[in-house]
Formats: sequence, C-alpha cells, structure tokens
Amino acid sequence: MNCITIFAPPTLESGHNKKLAAGLLIVILRLSPLFFPFAVAAQQDDGERLFRQRCATCHSVDPGQNKMAPNLHGIIGRAAGSLEGASYSGAMRSSRMTWDRQSLDSFLAAPSQVVRGTRMTAGVPTAAQRAAIIRYLESQSPD
Repeated sequence: MNCITIFAPPTLESGHNKKLAAGLLIVILRLSPLFFPFAVAAQQDDGERLFRQRCATCHSVDPGQNKMAPNLHGIIGRAAGSLEGASYSGAMRSSRMTWDRQSLDSFLAAPSQVVRGTRMTAGVPTAAQRAAIIRYLESQSPD
C-alpha cells in the first residue's frame, strides 16, 4: 500500500458515499418547496423584464391602454385580432386564432410565418424567453 492509496478519497461506488448522496438528495427534495415560491417570483420578474425590453415599446398590459400595437392585458383566451379599439392587419383579424400558451409561443417564435401579413415583425428567438414572457402575460390575464 502506498501513500496515494491511503489518502485517496472514497469513490462514489463506495457504500458510504451512496448513502450520503441518497440522504443529501432527500434533504434537497424535502427543502425544495421552501424555495419554489422564490423561483416562481424570479421567473415572473424575468418575464416582466423581458416584456419591458422586447414588447413594451409597442404593447401595453395596462387595461385600456393601446400603444401602436394592441393591449395584451387579458390576452389568454382572446381571439386574435378582436380587441376593441386596436388596429390590426387584415391577416390578424382573419387568422381565427385564440391566444393560449401554444399559439403565443408559435407566434412569438416567428410572427410572419404563423400569420402571413401580420404587422408584427420582431419575434422572440429563444424558447426560454418566450416561456417567461408568456408566463408574465398569463399573470396579466384575469381568471
């Protein structure tokens, strides 16, 4: 036996480390609900930040306030092109879409491919950013 063998740390295959890893996993899983509300709040903040950066120049979520593009307050469950007082392209008015997570995700990924002739040209290329924005929009929709 040489000194390297004597001072080498135990491997993951050793029974002691397997028990330690299993115990640590149980502790983490039991504590995770304590941190979940903070994770949800962080995601909400991320969605709001992304909305402000990518969408708020043209869109508002404040009830009744239209900018150059339609208001997105309460968009979940709304028929596309149907908000009173908003200016829509003919393509959007005739799209027959209802906004939900899936339709918003598709549209935000590639607006002009989903609704040919839409006035919205800027998309959100990453799925994680789209998901955060959609979660934020869901939080702005009345139940």
